[in-house]
Formats: sequence, C-alpha cells, structure tokens
Amino acid sequence: MRIGGFQLLDPVPECNEPYVLATLRPWIDINNVGTLVLKELAARFGAAEIGKLSRPGVYYDFTRYRPVVHLDEGIRDVSIPNTTIRYVKREGQNDLLLLRLLEPHAHSEHYVSSVVKLLKTLNTKKYVLLGGMYDAVPHTRPLLVSGYGMGEGAREDVRKVGALPITYRGPSTIVNLITKQVAESGIEAVVFIVSLPRYVVVEEDRAGKAKLMEILNTLYGIPLNKEDFEKALKQRTLISSRIERSPEMKVLLPELEKAYAMRMKALEAEGTPQLTPEMEEVFWKTLGKDIGKA
Repeated sequence: MRIGGFQLLDPVPECNEPYVLATLRPWIDINNVGTLVLKELAARFGAAEIGKLSRPGVYYDFTRYRPVVHLDEGIRDVSIPNTTIRYVKREGQNDLLLLRLLEPHAHSEHYVSSVVKLLKTLNTKKYVLLGGMYDAVPHTRPLLVSGYGMGEGAREDVRKVGALPITYRGPSTIVNLITKQVAESGIEAVVFIVSLPRYVVVEEDRAGKAKLMEILNTLYGIPLNKEDFEKALKQRTLISSRIERSPEMKVLLPELEKAYAMRMKALEAEGTPQLTPEMEEVFWKTLGKDIGKA
C-alpha cells in the first residue's frame, strides 16, 4: 500500500487505536535519548517493520545523512538512511507504532503530509513526540521534563507527569507541523522533552533515556527496565568523577544547583506542576547516594 511517500506492507496490520511514539533527529535527539527509547522498545517487543519511505532521497540529502557501507571483500551492503515505522501488538492495550523521523532537507511539505496521512490511515489514537535538548541544569538533580499537549487527553498526560510548560519561541523545524496537523485532524498530540546538562556530551545518555521511559511507564503502561537505572547510575557516577578532576566544573556545578533550586521555587510559587513524587523518588533511589537537595 502506498500512502504519500511511504510504502507499507500489504496487508497492513489492523491496529488497535495505536499510540505512535516518535523521535526526531537531529533536532530533539540530543545524546540519542529518543533513539535509545525506540531501539529499546523495538527490541523488547520484537517490533515488526511495516513500512518506510519508498524514495528517501526525495526528502533527505545523503551528504548530510550518510549511507553506511559494509565491506567484506567488496561492498556487501549499503544501509540508506530512511524513516521507518514499526508495529507492536499489545493484548488488552493500545498497540504501539514506533516512528523514527529524520528532518527533511527538501519537499518538506510533502514529507509532513505523508506522515500525517500515514497516522490517520493507521487509526492513530495518540501521537507522542519524545526527545531531549540541552539546558542549564546539573546532573546531580532530577532531570526536568517539559511538554505540551493538544487535545484533552494529551493535556491530561502532561499534567499527570508534572511536565513543565515549553515557552520557547524561535527558529524551529518544519516537522512541528506534524504535531499541529495531527491534532487538527482529531489525533491527540503530546510532546515530552527532557532537559539535559549542557556539559554532558555522550553518545548515549542513559539518565535521559530512563526519564523518558518513566513517563511511558506512568502514562502508557510500558514496563520499566531495571538496567536503564543501573546504567544511568553508572554513567552519572563516571560524570561526577570527571567533574572532580575539573577545577572549572567544580566551580560551575554548585552554581547550576543553586539556579536549579531557584527555578523550582519560582515554579512552585507560580503554581506550575512539578515532578510527581513517584518520579522524583525513582531518581533519588537510583542515584544510590545522598547528595542532598538544594
């Protein structure tokens, strides 16, 4: 079946009002937090690929998203960057669709309309965009999550996890039109962005991934993986040890912690929803040591 720029398997699985979990590279996939979540879910649930762009070169510049060559006495394979959609069947619950979006370089309006048509055709109940961006926050405090919802159910999701409001105004991505247009078509749309410390640049941010997984567990019944928190603790311990060897960071970190505390007090005074007690408790238990709260 052809839907816009996508080619789907025939027949297309009959989806039970699926939740689409999506991430967008590179705009909001800092430290690969969104990609890590989708990879985890695909592996855990054995997600099956049901479609992808038939001609990704129509939308993507392959000098920016590089194909990957696999050599074995010659070219054995060439992996071409693409946007794929994978399907997870869940008994007694909404099914899941995993959508790893790449930001288009050309024909963007057609790209957006193709994704929107795809989600409508698959009877999508909710579109959930996940990711992370850098912020002036310390790694020694619970990671903050910002978000917004379009549709009553989506707004309730944002309230339930205590996500902070997104107040950003400035240059953005054309792919934001997907969120707007699916909401206008009657699909609930919600965005969750985890704030990551600017000074932590890693290939795989385990704490950021764990935070997003907490949200998916709280809202959509996706089981947590204990290994996520163990890896997050190990990574944070390594970061702390490196900071101990950096005179500049030893000065900066207390200032970030003070700013974090002031930010929390200001939000509390404004009556802005905070981190839920359950989510904050997970952080402090997982961290494994009493580093105190500012």
